[in-house]
Amino acid sequence: MKPIILISAIALLISTGLASAAEPIVGNWTTTLGDTAAIEPCGGGFCITLKNGKHAGEKIGAFEGSGGSYSGKITDPDAKKTYNGSISVSGDTVTLKGCVMKVVCESQTWSRQ
Repeated sequence: MKPIILISAIALLISTGLASAAEPIVGNWTTTLGDTAAIEPCGGGFCITLKNGKHAGEKIGAFEGSGGSYSGKITDPDAKKTYNGSISVSGDTVTLKGCVMKVVCESQTWSRQ
């Protein structure tokens, strides 16, 4: 009986990993400044890490969601301020939106590399 449970657990872990990898948000994106931002699965959601430029290596976002619509937190690395945010994916573009108290919002559109 134990081998069946172990096999089922392994299958579940593999399928969860494949589902995350299949999410349209996962990949490398060119920011509005021309830097590369990697969006990868992390901690049950997705993290954004800058790969080059002035803030290379900095994690600037953490989001949850699926199917092209995500919500979480985004950080302006220059100002060192974190905002509530959302990301929507459409084809080879992502639109990020960060808001202060849902009143003052700014958006950026990044393209897939």
